[in-house]
Amino acid sequence: MQRMNRCPKQKNKTTRMKIIKHIQPKNRSRLPSLLLAAAVLALNTIPAWAQSTTFSSTDLKTGISNSLAVIMMFGFVLGISCVIYGGFAIRRGDVDQGKMSIIGGAIIAAAPAVIFAFFKIFGLDSNSAVGVGTF
Repeated sequence: MQRMNRCPKQKNKTTRMKIIKHIQPKNRSRLPSLLLAAAVLALNTIPAWAQSTTFSSTDLKTGISNSLAVIMMFGFVLGISCVIYGGFAIRRGDVDQGKMSIIGGAIIAAAPAVIFAFFKIFGLDSNSAVGVGTF
């Protein structure tokens, strides 16, 4: 059997051992950020206590009605954009995706009118808690 000659550099590498130090993550407390969030929340509620204590359901109905009107406007714009996207999809050759996009966009855009029709059919428009607006 022949012996393999080792070069001197390899001999030094086998006799030395490296010491590896493991770096541990620093544990940071979340308490200051939680206290800051609680303080901001508490300070923002103070002006609400200074307002009048009488509750008006008309103000609530008006606020809900206005927020629903904003949601319906965004839905209408989204529905129209889906219909336009469906037309472009059909134009480039993706007929199935285009048809589904057009149908979905029409449903989204027509949703306020459908809900208004249901309110009229069932007689809920005169004494409803939330107005559906005028069309």
